[in-house]
Amino acid sequence: MSAGTGVTYPRGFRAAGIAAGFKPSGKPDLALLLADGAGATTAGLFTTNHVAAAPVVVGRSRLAASGGTVRAVVVNSGQANAATGERGVADAETTTAALAALLGTTTDEILPCSTGVIGEPLHVDVFVGALPALVDAASADGGDGFARAIMTTDTVPKCATADAGPFRVGGAAKGVGMIAPSLATMLAFVTTDAAVSPADLDALARGVLGPAFEAISVDGCSSTNDTVLLLASGAAGAEPTAPGSTSWAALEGAVASVADDLARQLVADGEGVTHVLVIDVEGAPNDGDARQVARAIADSPLVKTAAFGADPNPGRVLQAVGSAGVDVDPAAIDVWIGDVAVASGGVIPPAYFDVGGDLRVRAAEAMAGLEIVLRVRVGDGSGRSRMLGGDLSYEYVRINGEYTT
Repeated sequence: MSAGTGVTYPRGFRAAGIAAGFKPSGKPDLALLLADGAGATTAGLFTTNHVAAAPVVVGRSRLAASGGTVRAVVVNSGQANAATGERGVADAETTTAALAALLGTTTDEILPCSTGVIGEPLHVDVFVGALPALVDAASADGGDGFARAIMTTDTVPKCATADAGPFRVGGAAKGVGMIAPSLATMLAFVTTDAAVSPADLDALARGVLGPAFEAISVDGCSSTNDTVLLLASGAAGAEPTAPGSTSWAALEGAVASVADDLARQLVADGEGVTHVLVIDVEGAPNDGDARQVARAIADSPLVKTAAFGADPNPGRVLQAVGSAGVDVDPAAIDVWIGDVAVASGGVIPPAYFDVGGDLRVRAAEAMAGLEIVLRVRVGDGSGRSRMLGGDLSYEYVRINGEYTT
């Protein structure tokens, strides 16, 4: 039997995606990730936005109540069920209770996720009415359907897989706008058939998934619905794996590979993105300061618009570094676009402004590709960080200017 794709690549998982009727387009909009048997050990990371959606509130509470065991995750796209007050929580409880009844389990073992327009109430009758067909459709080949049904303004589904010795790791994600590194920054689901304790899985999620999804930014806006879940079915049949073992190192590497792959796909498909920014910061006093500088560059509208126009403007990078809220010495800042040094000791060389000059031409060439690499050194410290970002285009403004219309 061939392996599934995405979230169903690991053994012990089934998934499905159907068109329930939440989206006027008629495209798939209701997804199910089902853990066979007694369920999967699960760890979750959620948005830090204080205006958290109802499914985030419910999901956080249920993970704590269940002790980290989950039977199913159900995701609707079209309505975010955010800014819906007590009704939103009640709607999340009603829909998941209906699914729990179909599966013969308790509501504590069902996690809800929603994505779409903020403020619009969940279409509960549509949701509940579609659940029997959704459950019937769940299969080990349903990973691609799951990834398609969770999409909103995404243009392509996002799946990734990796192997870790006897274990498999798979994942799916959505989110191309309202993406900023505030843990988490989208909906992402990573699965494995390894057996892992709840405490160790939580450490794996925070130590590996967190940094991967913290390192991306499309528009600097943190969503109300951001959720990252890591589920372990134990269906590989091997002994439980734990930190310090050879099998753990392999699993950790595979989870990191899937997370990094999904993160890159999210940025590359960012709303209106035509260039992906890879920002490497080094020489900071610590990794936290380096991350803060990298984020300031990635989120700067001036840097993002320069990337869109392929304009090799190091002044925009310098202003972002200086306004990052980190104590840096201007005379210690070096900037490269690709492998072209465009600022040294905080100074842009006068030759850089020679029209047609070699320095500027090479920098412009480095800005012309799909991926633009910016490297910044802010001193001689050990702190370093990488951030992935996107440019800011006319299309981003159009998409978000028309989002609810």
